[in-house]
Parts: sequence; C-alpha cells; structure tokens
Amino acid sequence: MKIRLLTAIAVSLLTASAVSAQLLYQVSGNSAQAKSYILATNKLVDMTFVDTIPNVFKCFGDCNKVLTEFAMQDYEALAVLRQAAILPDSVKLRNFYTDAQYKYIDESLRLTLGMGLDQLARMKPSYLTELYRVELFRKWLNYDGQRSIESFFQAVAEERNMPVYGLDEVGETMFMVFDREPFHWQCEELLNLIENPERDVKQESTIRDMYLQGRLSDIAFQVAAPDNRSTISYSDYKVYCQRNQQWVKRLASFLHEGHAFIVLDCIYLGGEKGLLAQLRNAGYKVKPVNKR
Repeated sequence: MKIRLLTAIAVSLLTASAVSAQLLYQVSGNSAQAKSYILATNKLVDMTFVDTIPNVFKCFGDCNKVLTEFAMQDYEALAVLRQAAILPDSVKLRNFYTDAQYKYIDESLRLTLGMGLDQLARMKPSYLTELYRVELFRKWLNYDGQRSIESFFQAVAEERNMPVYGLDEVGETMFMVFDREPFHWQCEELLNLIENPERDVKQESTIRDMYLQGRLSDIAFQVAAPDNRSTISYSDYKVYCQRNQQWVKRLASFLHEGHAFIVLDCIYLGGEKGLLAQLRNAGYKVKPVNKR
C-alpha cells in the first residue's frame, strides 16, 4: 500500500512539473501560413515523460513533418559519419600522449567499454569521448538511447511515414561531432574525461533536472558558465549559438509553410542566443503552448 501511494505521489509530482515546465513552443507570424511547434528534449529523459506534457500529441497531430538536428533514419549519412570517425593513417593517437597516459586511457577504456586501444586507437578522440560519456550516463544516470525522449518523435514519424528532415547537412554534422575542436584539444578532453568523469555526470544530471523544470535559459547559463569544466563547455556553446543563426535561415521555408514539428535538445533553445530568442529576433512569434 505504501509503495502504491509513493508511486502515485511521484507520478503526480512529475505531471505537475511538466505542466508548469515550458518545453513546448508555438511558432507563428513572419508570413507563416500555419503554426509550427518546437519541443525541447533531453537525452536522459525517458520517452514516457512525453505523456506528461499537455497538448504535445495534439500539436504533433497538427503537423505533417518533423525537423531535428540530424535525421536518424538517414542510413547513408550514418555510414558517412561512421567513416568520418576513423583517423587518417598518418595520425597516430599514441603520439599525443605519454606512455603512462596512453596506458591509463587504454585500461580505462577496457574497464568501461570492454575494448582497449588495440581496437579503438584508429578512432578520433572526440568519438572515444562520446562513447565513454554514453557509458557513464548508462551506468550513473540510467541512460537508455532506445527509450530516450530525444528520438521518440522521429520513431513515431517513421511509423506514420511522415518525412523527417535534419537541420544539419552531413558535413556539418561531421564537423560538430568530430572536428569542432582542434585535435590536441580532443586528446586533452578525452584524458580529462577519463580522469574526472564526475564532472560530466554532475553536469548532465543538473541539466536533466533543469529540463524537467522547464528552465531552458538556466540550461544555457549552466553550459556557458566559466567554471563549467565538463566536455560540453563554453567553447561548444559558442559554436551552438553560431549554428542557431544558420538554423533560423534553414527553418524559414518550413516555418513559412507551417505544420512543422521541431524536436531539438534543450541545450540549443534557451538563453539570449538560443534558437527561441533568435527566431524572435527574426520576426517570428514564439510562445509557450502550455503557459498558465
């Protein structure tokens, strides 16, 4: 009986949080022929959280296309990305570390990923960093990529034969994932992550909590803060803000037509340079759907 009561209270609190949280936005104006919507997501939040966001399925049902950072069902693009993660033959990962550091990274990868540098040394350090982060989040934050709200609406769109468009071209995605930082920084970042995994775990946990409360601007401040020493830090945030400007231009034709359901990670949306603010600056009306 106590367990059922506690479960009911937890569900009630989660639903109340979703109602007050501003995660779903309507976009109109600036010659748009119909409304479009933007939903903030977070990879660490289970897809069942969607059920607690009022009107999200109604808004999705009014749309005829999904837009996101990268279309996951673009299998040709995924193959290109996998190839881009491989180092050129002329670059040897061992040359960027001391023998002790190389051995430490090798042992840490074996312990966490089940594979060492004898299998992974040809991969770019940014790729290894992301693999390591994913395993940290699985272990400490219950991350499950198959159940993430981040991919939920792409999967639903595919089932309904709705088109899904990526806002980034393949080359841009490759740059964002593998090359947005100089190679020696990537090497340093991988070592720092392995030496200090708690930084990324704490940062992503904090962002998840802010997301559940709908605090998108606070998420932007959290990432851009000078004392943020996780792998997604101020230098990355500056790149995201620049990319938001490009996204506004690419969204123009979709927003003009309307009926677009835009699904993006919460890290891109809030703050003075976030996508929501930049859409407003471009002349669009952007307002929360579930504002009381």
